[in-house]
Amino acid sequence: MTLAEKRPLAVAIMGPTASGKTAAALAIAERIPSEIISVDSALVYRGMDVGTAKPTRAELAAAPHHLIDIIDPLDAYSVAQFRNDTLRLVADITARGKLPLLVGGTMLYFKGLADGLDDLPGADPTVRAELEEEAAQAGWPALHARLATLDPVTAARLNPNDAQRIGRALEIIRLSGKPMSALLALREKEELPFELMSFALEPNDRAVLHERIARRFDIMLADDALIDEVEVLRRRGDLHPGLPSMRCVGYRQVWEYLDGHIGYQAMRETGIIATRQLAKRQLTWLRSMPERIVIDCLAPDATGQILARLAPLRG
Repeated sequence: MTLAEKRPLAVAIMGPTASGKTAAALAIAERIPSEIISVDSALVYRGMDVGTAKPTRAELAAAPHHLIDIIDPLDAYSVAQFRNDTLRLVADITARGKLPLLVGGTMLYFKGLADGLDDLPGADPTVRAELEEEAAQAGWPALHARLATLDPVTAARLNPNDAQRIGRALEIIRLSGKPMSALLALREKEELPFELMSFALEPNDRAVLHERIARRFDIMLADDALIDEVEVLRRRGDLHPGLPSMRCVGYRQVWEYLDGHIGYQAMRETGIIATRQLAKRQLTWLRSMPERIVIDCLAPDATGQILARLAPLRG
């Protein structure tokens, strides 16, 4: 497939955290005129650079980037917003004669883009209040366990403390009488206005990925960089741990540390564990995408394998 064909091509570089997605995308951009669209629910926030492993200034300058630093941590960014923004950006990038690279690990964004927006029941304040009251008494892990019996497919993809998504999944069941996964399966897939070639950077040895995750988290903590960043955010006075931005892995643990609820070592350990759990959920999502082209992210020629598949675009 080439950019000259009727339906333009976009390339997705997916994978768990610390799998080398940014490096692979930049290597591709060096050889093929490209622009990068971030597919990351944390990189959208301004002022959250260290804990999100945001691309450096040099990396951002190496190729045009989109959907990074677009909203304040006090605000929210939905799958619908991402899909609309991405459809517009892909059209703009291809009109400029460049290759859109969709790079990130927020699998819900990828799924929303590929499958279209859902027709799930709207939010119900009464039901949500009931669920929050139940969570206040039993804890969100207990509600996650309940969800696992009612909708195991959805529960398998969620962290037991992901209050927002667990609450939404249980709310849908109460309102519709059906699990969210079943309703999504009935959804009519919307055809994209472009071809999407999806590469998944997945490790053949998860232990090595775990080592990478620990090493990267320690780099974030070096010289108190992440702690200082969270302190700046806390001093604003309008942010709190319940916000989607502050529930991002790393930020939640450092916030608890600064509140005095856990010590430094516990903060480090829980941060690494939470990141590994995130990677596990990302890999679960990837396994549900049979159309993906799997590349071993630990292979020395991982980027070369992707470029070989894109060889017809080089010129």
